[in-house]
Amino acid sequence: MSPLSVIITIAAYFAILFTISYIAGRKADNEGFFVGNRKSSWYVVAFAMIGSAISGVTYVSVPGMVAVSGFGYLQMVLGFIAGQLIIAFVLVPLFYRMNLVSIYEYLENRFGMSSYRTGAWFFFISKMLGAAVRLFLVCLTLQLLVFEPFGLPFILNVAITVALVWLYTFRGGVKSLIWTDSLKTFCLVVSVVLCIGYIASDLNLSFTSMVSTIADSDMSRIFFFDDVNSKQYFFKQFLAGAFTMIAMTGLDQDMMQRNLSCKNFKDSQKNMITSVISQFFVILLFLMLGVLLYIFAANQQIEVAKGDELFPLIATGTYFPAIVGILFIIGLISSAYSAAGSALTALTTSFTVDILGTKGKAEEEVVKIRKRVHVGMAVIMGITIFVFNLLNNTSVIDAVYILASYTYGPILGLFAFGIFMKQQVRDKYIPLVAIASPVFCYILQKNSVTWFGGYQFSYELLIFNALFTFIGLCLLIKKDKKNN
Repeated sequence: MSPLSVIITIAAYFAILFTISYIAGRKADNEGFFVGNRKSSWYVVAFAMIGSAISGVTYVSVPGMVAVSGFGYLQMVLGFIAGQLIIAFVLVPLFYRMNLVSIYEYLENRFGMSSYRTGAWFFFISKMLGAAVRLFLVCLTLQLLVFEPFGLPFILNVAITVALVWLYTFRGGVKSLIWTDSLKTFCLVVSVVLCIGYIASDLNLSFTSMVSTIADSDMSRIFFFDDVNSKQYFFKQFLAGAFTMIAMTGLDQDMMQRNLSCKNFKDSQKNMITSVISQFFVILLFLMLGVLLYIFAANQQIEVAKGDELFPLIATGTYFPAIVGILFIIGLISSAYSAAGSALTALTTSFTVDILGTKGKAEEEVVKIRKRVHVGMAVIMGITIFVFNLLNNTSVIDAVYILASYTYGPILGLFAFGIFMKQQVRDKYIPLVAIASPVFCYILQKNSVTWFGGYQFSYELLIFNALFTFIGLCLLIKKDKKNN
């Protein structure tokens, strides 16, 4: 696929994206930017949420991971469904009842200012790192397809990419995100379905024979119950999926800002249940695509060094009509830019509301602060992507969940204690507990094979991180009024 055709494809997509963003956000005030004025229809949000949960990481890494882990990722996705139900029926009614703009305001009401700031800062670190990892992937692909052929440096690639994300989110915030995420969902589903169709056709497979070929492949194994020490063990993946969903959606301002834009909590629940079930089938399509890609690569004797390179290498090569490469680029940029845009909006919201504070400030003053923060978040994101490029040495999707295990654990522990325990704690010591918990988890992970007979931690490390935080908060419970 030529660099010029990639540029034309991206330009056409962004022309549509900017138009939708402008129309959706042309009358957005602070409430519209932060929570979409709480007037969004649940079915529109549900359709948008299908795409919002699927980043460029999913788009590229999930098809590539089937050679190593088969369809085992679906074990985690089943956990996602369980976690989403907990969010819908426990957290959503709570957040609506408290009329929150930022979900971390709950921590201030429950514990105090130190826990509030701790939750906001851990979200900031989590989301910034996660968004950088996701956008890093699309930057790598664009570097390969566009910037290297023109002899342009990676830092220019990052600057242009982040600037485009900033441009389409600075005006409308959440209102724009919901409609641009709807465009993303449409592009993702259409692109992956058509790519499956083209590859199956090249392999001379009808729909029935395609399904049987995938089902007969060793790469289509879903459940792993045989080795408790394996990272693929079912209960590790399922529980990690449930708690990851609770932490990375229910306790994440980025994801919850969409759910909180619905008219009421019942509409939000309808949206969440519909979207998570739909996501299961979309991810199944990605895994099916992965099997077909590996079969095609074997037939063509194509060597793939890393799973993340499989889909880009075949889709943008000379193996298929140009439309396949165009579909890949559209799917990639729609997933990656939309995910980065939502993260940038959430980071702006959280930093403005939670860390700088908006209480007592006039509407015009908040607008000025919000716009400056928005620029600052974009700059920090660009720097983080560039640094990650220097340090990257692992699968991108693996990196996302490893980072989540360390950074979302304290947030999960804080909310769990606040909801299920009634006692007050010594608020000023909460930051120490939140820092100590990931440190303990790191020690545990590095020594688990030696200490526990070969046991290897996977993404369930998030659960232990939250548990350490929960135990630490128990130690901070106020015994009596004299200790207040």
